[in-house]
Amino acid sequence: MWCGAHQRFRPQRQCPKCAFELHSCKQCRFFDSGAQFECTQPVPERITPKDAKNTCKFYEFRTTVEKDTAPTSYAQKGTTASTPPPPRHNDARQAFEDLFKK
Repeated sequence: MWCGAHQRFRPQRQCPKCAFELHSCKQCRFFDSGAQFECTQPVPERITPKDAKNTCKFYEFRTTVEKDTAPTSYAQKGTTASTPPPPRHNDARQAFEDLFKK
């Protein structure tokens, strides 16, 4: 993932890591492969290719926030650190087999 902390974000440029065009349909928040012309905005015609630089007036850079789903081991207020965390299945196959134990 590119960190824009070191330079100012400019969608007219390419990604400094992978050289992907930032001002392209695939980087736009309105890109939708199921919509007419693959855009949720009223574009007059289909823009191709979707990963090439373009000058669409509806363009807005798509921002994605990754949610941290890792389990935490932080002690909550009012609990002691010696309280063991609830058991967690590490092996998906074992968890599946446990569902059908007799």
